[in-house]
Amino acid sequence: MLRSVGRVSSSFPALTATVNAVPSGVSPVIAPVLVKSSDVVLQPSQEILTNQALARSVPKGCLSVSTGLGRSTQVRFAHSDISVPDFSEYRRPSVKNTGAKSEATQVSRKSFTYLTMIGSGLGLAYGGKSVVQEFIGSLSASADVLALAKIEINMEDVPEGKSAVFKWRGKPLFVRHRPSDEIEEVRAVDIAQLRDPERDEDRVKDDKWLILLGVCTHLGCVPIANAGEYGGYYCPCHGSHYDASGRIRKGPAPLNLEVPEHSFPGNGVLVVG
Repeated sequence: MLRSVGRVSSSFPALTATVNAVPSGVSPVIAPVLVKSSDVVLQPSQEILTNQALARSVPKGCLSVSTGLGRSTQVRFAHSDISVPDFSEYRRPSVKNTGAKSEATQVSRKSFTYLTMIGSGLGLAYGGKSVVQEFIGSLSASADVLALAKIEINMEDVPEGKSAVFKWRGKPLFVRHRPSDEIEEVRAVDIAQLRDPERDEDRVKDDKWLILLGVCTHLGCVPIANAGEYGGYYCPCHGSHYDASGRIRKGPAPLNLEVPEHSFPGNGVLVVG
């Protein structure tokens, strides 16, 4: 039994043919059909193509035949007019020949790579610098604290033998006007017996004036002026005693009271900071 079906479309030139062969002892009614890529022979019929129409519609060299005993025979045609895109116009002349090695091309590529890396590094360095500056700026003192970076004190406001407290940079500032007998007493102390050895002469710029930060060196408490066993300062929190020079004499405090930067520009003015 042989059955052939053909179909042609003006938009899609393709041919489909199916042949079923069944072995039997009966002589075939019609002669076998021979299918070739160059010569296609089909049973004349109103439903299939003629040789002339097939030659005009089927592209040459694109015929594929699959056949066998007990299986259908398939004839396939594929389009052969599809062109491969060519991107040669977008390539540099030095790299169009993929088989050639050009030292100039390699040098130019290396130069471009180095320039890209250097530019990226400079950009990252500049960005990191900006981030660090912003971070450090956020840690600086606020405007109100900077406004009190320096403080001027009228020395006439502190009588002799008294101690006054001022606020400087958010901390208490002790200004003590010492009499002569108090100066002689603190300078007669043997510094070898002190926990934090320091001479009184090294802690003052004017013998009569003692300038200290009122922050205990133990845990940051505020001592009381003109108190304690040595007549200087006393921290009631943990029992630290300081003398009239601000040196630790008794208690848990490890260091003497801090002496800030100060000066006496004249006209009875004390400048701290």
